[in-house]
Order: sequence, then C-alpha cells, then structure tokens
Amino acid sequence: MDNSPSRKVWLKFKRNKFAFAGLIFILLLMAMGILGYLITPIDSPDANTQMVQISKVPPGSKFTFLIIQKYPNVEKVNFLQKMLYGQKPQFKSIPITSYKIINNQVLVHEYIGKEETSKESVYSLKELCANCAIPSKEGTPEQRFEKTNIYKQKFLFGTDIYGRDLLSRLILGIRVSLSVGLMAVFISLFIGISLGAIAGYFGGKVDDAISWFMNVVWSLPSLLLVIAISFALGKGFWQIFIAVGLSTWVDVARLVRGQVMALKEVEFVEAARALGFSTSRTIIKHILPNIAGPILVVASSNFASAILLETGLSFLGFGAQPPMPSWGGMIKEHYGYIIMDAAYLAVLPGLAIMFTVYAFNVLAIGLRDAFDVKGQNVTV
Repeated sequence: MDNSPSRKVWLKFKRNKFAFAGLIFILLLMAMGILGYLITPIDSPDANTQMVQISKVPPGSKFTFLIIQKYPNVEKVNFLQKMLYGQKPQFKSIPITSYKIINNQVLVHEYIGKEETSKESVYSLKELCANCAIPSKEGTPEQRFEKTNIYKQKFLFGTDIYGRDLLSRLILGIRVSLSVGLMAVFISLFIGISLGAIAGYFGGKVDDAISWFMNVVWSLPSLLLVIAISFALGKGFWQIFIAVGLSTWVDVARLVRGQVMALKEVEFVEAARALGFSTSRTIIKHILPNIAGPILVVASSNFASAILLETGLSFLGFGAQPPMPSWGGMIKEHYGYIIMDAAYLAVLPGLAIMFTVYAFNVLAIGLRDAFDVKGQNVTV
C-alpha cells in the first residue's frame, strides 16, 4: 500500500466533499474551455454571428432559418483550427416563420417579432438553390430546398442584445477567465516566490527593502492598481495577464518570506550550507519543496482573485475588447436589463463568475486542510 505523503494529502483532500466537487467543476470548465468551438452551438469566431431580429429572445427559444446566400470562397478549417479559432460563416441566413415554393419562387415571412407579422418576401428558387429548380430523382424541389437551405436552431440560454447565442459566448468566456487566472497566477508566483525567498533567506537590509516595497504595493487597492497598470500597458487581452499578475504577487511574497525565515535555520538547510551548496540551490532544492503546500493554497486563492479582477476590468472596459466574449463584458452590455424582462442576460454570466470563484475558494480551503498548513511538519 502506498503511504507516501502525496497520497495521504490526496486522500485527505477527497474527504472534503465541497473541495472535491470544486475540483471537478474546475476540471469541467477547463475541458469546455479547451474544446471551445467544438461544443458551442455557434462556431463562428467569438460566436459573433449577429441577428438583430432575434435579439433578447428568452432561453429555450427555437427558430427556423432560411439560407439566402452562400459564401463559396470561405475555406473549411481543420479540426484543430476550428477548436482554437472557430469557423468563419459559410452562409448568410435569416429567421423565418413560414415559407412556400410557388412557380420557382420562394415566398417567405421573415421573423420580426413574437407578435408581429412581416410582409411576404419573394426570392428566386434558382438563386437560392440552383440545383433545386432542376428535375432530379433525389426528391421534389421542396424536399431538396428544405434539405439545403432550411435549418432549425434552439437557443438554450437565449440571445443577447445583438442576437448572438448566449450559451456559445458563455462557453468561450471560460477561456478568457481561466487563461487570465492561469497566466496571472504564474506571474504572481514567479515574482512572489523570488522576492519572498530572497527577503526571507538573506534578511537584514535586503529584507527591509523588499518588505517596504511589498507594504507599498499591499496598501494600494488591487482594482485601482490593475487599472493604473492597464493604462500604462494599454487595453487588450494580453495586457490583462501582466496587469493582474503584477497586482496579486504580494500575497505569495509575504507567505514565502515567512516560511523561508522559519526554515532557513533548520538542520537540513544548515547541512546544505556546510556542504558548500550555492544559495540558489539551497533555496530551490531544499527550502521551496517544503513549502509547496502553502504556495498551492495561496495560488488557488489568487486564481479566484484574478478572475474577479479580470471581470471587473472587462466591466470597466479595460479587459478583453469586443467582440471577444468575456463574462465581465457580457454583464457590462446587459446590466441594465436586470430590472427589465431580460434579467438572464446579466444573471447568467454573473452566476458563471460566482460558481467559478466559489469553486476556487473551496478548492483553496480543501488544499489548506489537506496540507495542514498551520501545523505542517517540515520534512527533509
């Protein structure tokens, strides 16, 4: 039977049902974010297919669409390209309520509202479907036309103010939130571990200088600091990584500084010095592995903070720029509808943020209990 420390930590973590459920939820979000356009109902880039006729339709709405124009020059991308970037639309369509074919003409009633009826529009059958007007054994012109130019689509979460599928944009918003959280945590860990380890190991004036700098950054409100950095770097998706990462490293640095100060006088560190090991090797090989548990705890907590900062930035217009789907940006576009008949437009991305942040918070609590950070025994 495996009695390794890592297995004991895992078994203790699994006993925390909320933390384990949070981990499963996060893994599910990661899978959805990676698959991206492969699982979204609308696979156009950024799910930005707009149809103002069906804007703000409620969840569960189903429509019939007529393809009125096909784009023959649009190349069909491969599996990987579609997963990462989506597929450019290969046709233009409109929502309709009914249609009929008479004398090689397609008579259509377009959808213009739930309780409104449009005038009848007339399209040439030959222009919409050249092969449908030619006699064939494959079926009647109506059957072939329905097969090639008519399709139905259900909007499980409804559409936004521009008529875009809300579910598709929510799924793609996972990529923004998780990627910003991941990169920001990497940046904060790199800066925080480096400065914290140096301050804790060397002490003296080095510690005083780094601690002073940490206190200055610590005293600044995180959101204002991120906004200031965003002003300096400019608006954009990649700038968020740096801005959020530069504002969340202090927690890591303070933790690492305290842990290193407690460990640097322990016997195995003294032995490493006596053997002539370099300072960098002593810190990296002997001290940091013994404080991995507390670092993981604060990293998971910072992940949640990074997601909240990103959504706040996007809400204020400094984050991911339209038409890139972002949960904070979606709330910004629709928060005015909370007191109207389309509250779901802002509530759904708000719930996505809430559940994701909650999952990371309970994960941090589970990791803290599993590693027993307060009563952690240092091992050689």
